[in-house]
Amino acid sequence: MKFSRPRALAYGSIALLAAAALRFTPELPQRESGAQAVLQGAPAESSVEAPALPEWVEREDTLARGESLGLLFQRAGLPPVSVREALRAAEIDARRIPAGLRVKTRLAQGDSSPSEVVLQLAIDRLVRLQRAADGSWTGSEEVIPWTTDTVVVAGAVESSLYQAVHDGAGDVLPGGARTELAWKIADIFEYRMDMSRELQPGDSFKAMVERQTSPTGVVRLGNVLATSFASSGHQLQAIRYGEGRGNYYDAEGKSLRAAFLRAPLEFRRISSVYGMRRHPILGVMKKHTGTDYAASSGTPVRAIGEGVVVRAGWGRGYGNVLEIRHRNGYVTRHAHLRGFAKGVKVGTRVGIGQTVAYVGSTGLSTAPHLHFEVLVNGQQRDPSAAIKAAIKGGDPVPVKERHEFEALRDRMIAALGVESPVKVASAN
Repeated sequence: MKFSRPRALAYGSIALLAAAALRFTPELPQRESGAQAVLQGAPAESSVEAPALPEWVEREDTLARGESLGLLFQRAGLPPVSVREALRAAEIDARRIPAGLRVKTRLAQGDSSPSEVVLQLAIDRLVRLQRAADGSWTGSEEVIPWTTDTVVVAGAVESSLYQAVHDGAGDVLPGGARTELAWKIADIFEYRMDMSRELQPGDSFKAMVERQTSPTGVVRLGNVLATSFASSGHQLQAIRYGEGRGNYYDAEGKSLRAAFLRAPLEFRRISSVYGMRRHPILGVMKKHTGTDYAASSGTPVRAIGEGVVVRAGWGRGYGNVLEIRHRNGYVTRHAHLRGFAKGVKVGTRVGIGQTVAYVGSTGLSTAPHLHFEVLVNGQQRDPSAAIKAAIKGGDPVPVKERHEFEALRDRMIAALGVESPVKVASAN
């Protein structure tokens, strides 16, 4: 096919324009997945570098004995005006802060004054003070959360309850918590057993306890959830049920509380027991009509049961002596006392566990101790046997809560790995 010259020139111009359009038109982006499209749509990273964060310097100090918190703040670098502002922001009575308080300060490198001060008021409690840009201070109290788990501790008695607990809990509790556990076990069973004098080699215990750990690794003892004590072929069990301190029940659902405590002092070592012994002053063998509890002078003496004071004064060889009349013809006598508790005199009505006097060394006594006697219908009796005979179990678990208690008891007994003294109903 032949084209005329004008037509050929027109077609040539169109071709040149089309080529130019293709040359300078940008390429269309390829279609990609949604996630890729989102990434492409994100703004590109800025080439401008972010300003460097300041380097911080942390220091730790301790409040010295007799030193004020204000002086410690000044030593940490706070000017006097900031000291007053920081103390106001803390909202604590600086005069009641104990020596040894740990204080941490935080300041930027090159800065002469801290911008943050932390007061470690307790293991799980601190006050954080922060300085704003305008120089003012704000304070906030923070409670550090503890994590709680449960552990089972078991041990055998060779010499004492302390020894048994310390040996049995060595891998799971620190020393202070082990001592506290021994005290708690003695407190739980104080209506049923005198841990000071009734333990024998070969006795054993098991206890399920709460163990609480702070973020810093400090371990403390929580509640004793269940415990058992095997002694002389008998087994005592205690299950914590309900709210409140001391709400422990035996496996049959009877409260461990009773009309009498087993001892007039909290868990203490006894220096001598009922029976024949050489009198430390008279130097002759005579009937020792009571039990001696070795304790420091001033140790509180408690009433083992409700009663009325019938004697409070000087009793020759007894020194200061206190007698309390209880129900059913029981009288308890406490001798060699340093003195009597405030308000305790003849005719005073006292309650179980109430502090009535203080250990001393008056009368025929060589060292501070409590001499304790029990009289039944005017006759002196072995205190341990007399109290044991008088003890009756406390109130049982309410009938409407019986099923709930038994379910908890079964779980606790299984966790302790001890044999239940009661028949547990079959699941079928």
